Amino acid sequence: MFPPGPEGFNVQQLLQQAQRMQEQLLSAQQSLAETEITGTAGGGLVTATVTGAGELVSLDIAPSVVDPTDVETLCDLVVAAVRDANAQAQRMAADQMGPLGQGLGGLLGGGAGGSESSEGSAEPDSGPSLGRPPLPGA
Repeated sequence: MFPPGPEGFNVQQLLQQAQRMQEQLLSAQQSLAETEITGTAGGGLVTATVTGAGELVSLDIAPSVVDPTDVETLCDLVVAAVRDANAQAQRMAADQMGPLGQGLGGLLGGGAGGSESSEGSAEPDSGPSLGRPPLPGA
């Protein structure tokens, strides 16, 4: 289709390599979307499970942490567990996608990381600061 370029540069070969890398990237994204990661807070009193794409799929709260007079602490624990799970999902995604995205060298319009899922941002939600010290295990 394309003749070899100057000094033996073969555009067709480059396009085939980019196609293979794009397929590997899509496969890694699919694998991440199907992987579940669990984060915890309060020494395991609250656990949140997210997919590699950042979708919250379950939340478990130990009955001992439910205090109707202190809902604020429970809310903090839930947020901390979800953030922990999302941070772990981000690290896993960076580990799996990093080499592929770097190898693309921007060929597919994205540079490192390639195309991002529309399910959500790869950045964890920092949310508002509640002005309280962190909880143990959070």
